[in-house]
Amino acid sequence: MHSWLRDAGLAAYERLLEREIDGGPTHVAIIQDGNRRYAREHGGDANEGHEAGAETTEQVLQWCQDYGIEELTLYAFSTENFERPAEEREHLFDLLAEKLRSFADTDRIHEEEVSIRAIGRTGRLPERVRDAIRYAEDRTAEYDRFVLNVAVAYGGRAELLEATRTVVEEAADGEIDPGDVDAALIEDRLYDRPVRDVDLIIRTGGDERTSNFLPWHANGNEAAVYFCAPYWPEFDKIDFLRGIRTYEHREESWRRTRARRGLALLRELGGAELEEAKRVVERFRDSLPTPEREAYNVDEVTSGPPSD
Repeated sequence: MHSWLRDAGLAAYERLLEREIDGGPTHVAIIQDGNRRYAREHGGDANEGHEAGAETTEQVLQWCQDYGIEELTLYAFSTENFERPAEEREHLFDLLAEKLRSFADTDRIHEEEVSIRAIGRTGRLPERVRDAIRYAEDRTAEYDRFVLNVAVAYGGRAELLEATRTVVEEAADGEIDPGDVDAALIEDRLYDRPVRDVDLIIRTGGDERTSNFLPWHANGNEAAVYFCAPYWPEFDKIDFLRGIRTYEHREESWRRTRARRGLALLRELGGAELEEAKRVVERFRDSLPTPEREAYNVDEVTSGPPSD
């Protein structure tokens, strides 16, 4: 009886979260933490934890597609993971190779036109994993409806350093003018194909840190971050929806701040700046609480004497 009530309550809560969602993120990045701790608590070894986590990965891919997310990046293997025990590391490599090939052959991947690609220092990986990466990327190269990035042998600082070295070498060779170096050029050198700015980072396992994950695309975009306690194999749809809700609340807060700043500027500016401030307020004023929104009328706020 208690189990039935609990399941019914969770199902109702899931429906409530779904109703609260109104326009989710475009790009979600996930740090899949806790596989080994999950295994220890369930009397298994690290390998069993990684296998359980792989099942969660397949579910999350489907949830992303269900809620209109267009890009998902999974932190599958960091540069620090090379320091793990050889047996665990080799099992992870086997699992990565198996899942990349399995994903690339899944009917749903082709029906949904999912483009699979790896990001990171893949040259450090064993040949069997590099072969699986090439297989998955080649099988899905023509798709662009949804992008699945698998971060393997990945370290955010290392990626930025490598891109910077490339730009420096090109400048030294006279291929580019140092004065032309800008954010777009650095971003172009990071990966072979563009990666969208990250809207939401999710980390499982209880740790509250982003572990140098996609610093260019997440920090530059001021991505929302959702930390949750469940280990990756325990991560469920309710946790996923809570993450999306965190993103939406952050977006609402950002829009309210923009609207309030615009209203303040309306009192101080004139001329072209005034028109720009009006456009900002009109764009974001619906994000203000109703009493605050009704208290301000753009034309009334700016109806004072004209500036000199």
